[in-house]
Amino acid sequence: MRQPVREIGVTDAAAGPYGIVAGPDNALWMTLVHGGRVARLAMDGTTEEHPLDSATSGPSVVTVGGDGALWFTRNRDDRIGRLTTDGKQTSFTVRGAPFGIAPGADGALWFTEMNGDAVGRLTVDGRLTEFPLPRAGGFPSMITPGPDEALWFTLNQADAIGRITLDGQVTLHPLPTKGASPVGVTLGADGALWFVEIGAGQVGRITPDGTVTEFPLPDRAARPHAITADPGGGCWFTEWGANRIAHISVAGKIEEFDLPTPSSEPHGITIGPDGGVWAALETGAVAHLSR
Repeated sequence: MRQPVREIGVTDAAAGPYGIVAGPDNALWMTLVHGGRVARLAMDGTTEEHPLDSATSGPSVVTVGGDGALWFTRNRDDRIGRLTTDGKQTSFTVRGAPFGIAPGADGALWFTEMNGDAVGRLTVDGRLTEFPLPRAGGFPSMITPGPDEALWFTLNQADAIGRITLDGQVTLHPLPTKGASPVGVTLGADGALWFVEIGAGQVGRITPDGTVTEFPLPDRAARPHAITADPGGGCWFTEWGANRIAHISVAGKIEEFDLPTPSSEPHGITIGPDGGVWAALETGAVAHLSR
């Protein structure tokens, strides 16, 4: 029987835990979007924080690069940050309000430019390339490696899923639902891309050939935000508007778990070093659920 969700305080409520990822050091790393910091949570519950050079930089999504460092977008000052597990920091100037970020099969970091109508590519030594998208105002959001060495990303305002190859060729796949407003996207264990539609209250699945299936949530006003693959099958996602985390099976069966604290604003979600599900709560904590 699965244990109830528990919460662990990590910082002050004003800091705003947002993105979260399991680091190579068996700890969890999260961005503090309002506090201009990155926090580390060890499995024994100890925390440490790394202030950035700007308190208003808006650190958002965080990932692990091929070099073993933490890479994250600074949405409010057009930079990409890099932080090693021993605390050394660097950053690189980009543009377009970077948001989603993921490592590519080529060893570079790929990111979305929310306001730039582009996807960027940044090598670990700081060389930047930008690839314009064919849809203006699409608001590219999250991005993930696909099963085909391409990167897949959501276009929140275009109701579409995009695919970009390592040489910059872009394909857009329109979604069946108007107003879907997709945000989070992840590569599932089944080889398909799974995404959440914050506007329509649905989870979507797209195969590499572009076939889309949508699964309505029991609560269409749940505002699903972020999603991560479950190694055992299916995906876990946050329901920002409903104060829950949830699981969807490959067949579309949905299981939901209420968070202990009302209005805790769950955003990023990941599988931790312990195999459990961890979600960043913007109110200053993380939620943990044993799988």
